Amino acid sequence: MEKIKERLQSLRAEADAAVARAEEAEAKNKKYEQLLLEKEQEITSLQHKVSVLDADLEKAEAKLADLKAAQEDGEQSKTANEGLQRKIQLLEEELDAADKNLKDAMDKLRQVDVKAEHFERQVTRLEQERDQWEKKYEEAQEKYRESKRELDELVSSMEGL
Repeated sequence: MEKIKERLQSLRAEADAAVARAEEAEAKNKKYEQLLLEKEQEITSLQHKVSVLDADLEKAEAKLADLKAAQEDGEQSKTANEGLQRKIQLLEEELDAADKNLKDAMDKLRQVDVKAEHFERQVTRLEQERDQWEKKYEEAQEKYRESKRELDELVSSMEGL
């Protein structure tokens, strides 16, 4: 009986050890389940962060594309602006040249106008001179006719003598 008791005690000890191991295994299992749950939550959290970062990355890439397009537009605008500035400069130079030509033409016109006035005065003086000569010619013609008439009368009176 003693053997049985020993055996029973040994079985009890084994059962107690097995229970202790089982409880320890259950505790470890709970600990690992808890750790697994935490890791799953961490994975879910990280997956959410990854999706948020992916969305942010897409937004950043879109913004970068927009900025590159804006930069290209800016460069094109700058090139167009430089072209327009050159065109404005050329037009201003042409305007300056046209103003100078206009001033020269106005000066020449004034000179021509002065000469025209001078010639008009000469023409007026010559017309007056011509009128005087015509008047003298008419007077001379009249004297000639008068003299001829007198001569004709003299000739006729001499013939009558």
